[in-house]
Formats: sequence, C-alpha cells, structure tokens
Amino acid sequence: MEVLLTQLPYALIGIVAGLSSGLFGIGGGMIIVPFALILGESSHHAIAISVIQMIFSSVFGSYLNYKKKTLNVKEGLFVGFGGLVGASFSGVIVSLFSDLTLTAVFLCVSIIFFLKYFFGKKNVAVQKQVSVFFTRLVLVCSGLVMGVFAISLGIGGGVQIAMILGFFLGYDSKQVTRISLFYVLFASVAGSLSFWREGVLDETVFQYGITVGLGSLIGVYLGIKILERMKLSFHRVAMLSIYALSILMTSFGLLRKMGIVNF
Repeated sequence: MEVLLTQLPYALIGIVAGLSSGLFGIGGGMIIVPFALILGESSHHAIAISVIQMIFSSVFGSYLNYKKKTLNVKEGLFVGFGGLVGASFSGVIVSLFSDLTLTAVFLCVSIIFFLKYFFGKKNVAVQKQVSVFFTRLVLVCSGLVMGVFAISLGIGGGVQIAMILGFFLGYDSKQVTRISLFYVLFASVAGSLSFWREGVLDETVFQYGITVGLGSLIGVYLGIKILERMKLSFHRVAMLSIYALSILMTSFGLLRKMGIVNF
C-alpha cells in the first residue's frame, strides 16, 4: 500500500505529461521536471525521470500518428537523426553542472521561450516554398541543437523544434506537433543511454521513470484524440498555459532549493 501511494503521484504526473505530448509534441519535461522537484527529487533525477518517460510517450504517440497517416516519417527521420546525435552528449552536460544550476537554467529557458511564443506572430503559419536541401538542413540542425541542450534540461525540445520549423519552414502547429513527437523518440533514447553512462540513472530513478512513462500512455492517447478536433488558434492559448504552469512550478522548486521557502 505504501509503495502504491509513493508511485501514484508519479503516475498522475505521467498522465498529464502524456496529454501534453499528444497535444503539442513535447517530451513532457516541462510538466515532469517541475512536479518532480516539488516531490523532492534533485534536478538530475527529475531530468532522468523525464527522459525515460519520453521514450514511452514518443513511441506510443508516433505509432498512433503513423497509424492515422498523419506523420511525415521522412521528415521525422531527418530531425530525429539530429536529435540522436545531439542527445548523445546530454549526459556529459548534466554531470558537469550542479543541481541548483540546472534548475536555474531550466527556469531561464522556460521564461525565454514563453516570452518568444507570447510576443510572436499570432497568425497561422503558411507553408514556405524552400528547397529540399534547405528543408533537410533545418530539420537536422534543429534536432542536433535541441538534442544537446533540451535533453540536458529534461525537456524533449519538441516545442522549441516546433517554433524553429514554423519560423523557417512555415509548418502549422499540428504538423510540427507530430514531427516533434517523433524527434523526441530518438532524442530520449540517446539521452537515456547517455545518462546511464554518466551514472545519473539509478534503480529508483528508473522505477519512477517507468511509472511516469506508463501513466503517460493514457495521456498520449487522449492528447492525440483531442488534437484531431482542436482548432489551430486554440493551440497557441493551450501552449501558453503549459509554459506558464512550468514556470510557476520551476520557480517554486528553485526557491525551495535556495532555502527561501520551506514548504
């Protein structure tokens, strides 16, 4: 019974994170990391739990999108290759910085992208006419950069990938959501292996990661169902809400680690 009560919060976090993965193509780290910090996990362990969960949500979500024939596998493979290479270095980055530093960096990244998205253009993107070479270059480079930095912070980088593809290629939000989720599959596998090599993963973290991952399967299924019926204009409002929640929770976790708040 005690074990069940301990695992339950992580399963619930997984459902919420999976819902965000299905809706926005993100790994779920912007949900998992702040809540894991609230539950008393270190930033290193919170990030590791998040990355393990990403494997579950991205595999299942990409399978559902592929089955519905809404996933562009060819483009997903290019961005996924970049993420695979970049995320291979994430464990090294995590091992170089302190718990407090990683939490502060995660908060800064969340605020920066919140402001960029909030003050960005509100109109729906229109597909740009660009060369095949340029398209593939943007896909690989965006995956590479986000794989290095995003996985190191426990966020899949899906939302950031979506912004890059939307800006350079003019993809709409639903289109980039599916590609981003497919990218997270590659980046999360490489990131997990990198964390294991650097000793960030232990048995307890692995168990929590699996619990969150299993919970995320429910959320991903619901998220993709909702995405099919959601208007593009509402996507922006919902994503801003995800950012705001992440910033609030991470700020609270950082204040606790600094000893400013004790509850």
